[in-house]
Amino acid sequence: MTNGLENPGRRSLVLGAAAMAVAAGTPTRARAKAALLKAQSPYFYRFPLGDGEATIVSDGTLPLGDPHTNFLGLSPAEMDAQLTSNFLPLSNAVLEQNILILNTGNRLVLFDTGMGSLKLFGPTTGKLLATMKQAGIDPKDIDAVVMSHAHVDHCGGCMADDGSRNFPNAQYYISQADFDFWTDPTKVPQAFGAFLDTARKNLLPNRDRMVFYKDGQEFLPGIQALAAPGHTVGHSIFMITAGKENLCYIGDLTHHPVLLMEKPLTEFAYDTDPKQSAQSRVRMLTMLAQNRIPVLAYHFAWPGIGHVAADGKGGFRYYPEAMKMDL
Repeated sequence: MTNGLENPGRRSLVLGAAAMAVAAGTPTRARAKAALLKAQSPYFYRFPLGDGEATIVSDGTLPLGDPHTNFLGLSPAEMDAQLTSNFLPLSNAVLEQNILILNTGNRLVLFDTGMGSLKLFGPTTGKLLATMKQAGIDPKDIDAVVMSHAHVDHCGGCMADDGSRNFPNAQYYISQADFDFWTDPTKVPQAFGAFLDTARKNLLPNRDRMVFYKDGQEFLPGIQALAAPGHTVGHSIFMITAGKENLCYIGDLTHHPVLLMEKPLTEFAYDTDPKQSAQSRVRMLTMLAQNRIPVLAYHFAWPGIGHVAADGKGGFRYYPEAMKMDL
């Protein structure tokens, strides 16, 4: 039995008819055209943590700019070699803003608040409230806002431009050293004027709701502050314990999964004390690597969860964890 197409004459006739149908505008099984949408959906990622649940939402990507001007202490050739070997661009270091929302069963805790309406690094930031909505989380349900430090991309989303609170029922947590420094015009360098204005806009209206955590303190059940100064005077990371599970939210301990990891004494242009920041980075990454504690890095590629390990040469490597799409 044949299908009739084995005959060369028959096959030419069929193909010719199909070509004429296309030319005449007759519908065929050819792939349909669709408009280019040119937009992503707001993104979130949810996973269990002990008896609770963690959700990572995004404030959007933060294009930092030329890495050669932002990461200091490496020669251009050395930096380019690190970036190229890790398939990263040489001209623009694009950071994420991975914001953790922890549901303990008793509290809903938000870690850092993104840039708010400030567009200091371009139009792609300020998406926190949109991604919270996409994730099904109402800002009114946030009980605690925990800030690792008072830079614009971590405290900038506390207040709306009309003076209302984005998280009206929350208590706010930060180190007193950072609160005092970044709201004081006599302390903040003139080049960081936008940082001063943002901190004053977002922190001062919440002074009566502010709790100052201390190094080593479990200031909320299962959440312990660990001082890691240098990036700012009071920069802190947070060890989260939920049942038998741990997760360390490392804030800005390291901004880049390569440039501040392979040679962790590399300095970052936005550090208040770059050398102290580098020492904090080495100390904390060593602890996290030795104890195999998973980390959530605010600025690493989405969703920023993984492990760090010593590379045996004085540096570290970051190993991202695979996303688990079934809860």
